[in-house]
Amino acid sequence: MRWREFGGIAVAIMLCAWTTGARAQSPYGIGRPASLAEIAGWNIDIGRDGSNLPEGRGTVSRGGEVFAQQCASCHGDKGEGGLGDRLVGGQGTIGTARPIRTVGSYWPYATTLFDYIRRAMPQNAPQSLSNDDVYAVSAYILSLNGLLGADATLDAKSLAAIRMPNRDKFVGDARPDVK
Repeated sequence: MRWREFGGIAVAIMLCAWTTGARAQSPYGIGRPASLAEIAGWNIDIGRDGSNLPEGRGTVSRGGEVFAQQCASCHGDKGEGGLGDRLVGGQGTIGTARPIRTVGSYWPYATTLFDYIRRAMPQNAPQSLSNDDVYAVSAYILSLNGLLGADATLDAKSLAAIRMPNRDKFVGDARPDVK
């Protein structure tokens, strides 16, 4: 083996060893592993079956109030869209040349609505709404889409029981390595 090749191999081995060590600790001496409490604070995802939904409840009428205060400036007074996405309508358009993708026409699980609102809305203050307010806004949006009555109250059990119109139109991943 020539010295030039040996030098290249030695540099590659040293680089691999350095980068492996860098995963354990930053080369700049900053950062630390997250604590279990810190991880738990961000582990707020909701399963499509309603797993991990928190305690709480909200009415359609309360949801209308919160929506007017926190959501209408982007999504329109009745969820018709504006700066933010349209949330209402579009039923029956998914199979057409111009589908209108809204919560009521496209989303397969009502629990996804709760998860998204809780995690990301309002855009200027994500995770600022109480669980009760997230249930209420979810109820309001589902009611605007004709999926809940105007006098309904939503909680973990009733939210998980809602069957969305487009639920069976999604194709699952058939790969055995994806769970």
